[in-house]
Amino acid sequence: MPSPAIIALDAAGLTYRLVSHGAVDSLAEAAAVRGVTIPDVVKTIVVRQSGNHHLFVLTPGDRVISWPKLRTLLGVHRLSMPDAVGALAATGYERGTITPFGASTAWPVIADERLRGREITLGAGERGLAIAVDADAAIAALDATVADVTDPQPTR
Repeated sequence: MPSPAIIALDAAGLTYRLVSHGAVDSLAEAAAVRGVTIPDVVKTIVVRQSGNHHLFVLTPGDRVISWPKLRTLLGVHRLSMPDAVGALAATGYERGTITPFGASTAWPVIADERLRGREITLGAGERGLAIAVDADAAIAALDATVADVTDPQPTR
């Protein structure tokens, strides 16, 4: 039985390929096993806007959400991230597998502008499984808002 993500991708008519891999411990490892660069490993971040209202933010692997930019875009003063239990309740997916495709609720999606024009990989709703898809086609299928909402990943 395919995951809800695969069912949603098929229903949207998107061309994609599945990338099956074992467990990974880092973005660099995820990029290596998927055969892509770190920026092409897209992180799907669940953000709580208020009460039980959430949204998905798609960020390149080498970047992090810029909370000031995101708050300005949304016209709000406060945002938060749910814990693992809250993220599962909001999306139907466990952390590490979250994708806006086939989520239990079709929350709004914001995609960082740097994703455009690339092939990206993102979670497919199951551990060890990703999808590779044209970012522009995915953004259109998700009716995502595209904006500058990230900053470079801080170096350690």
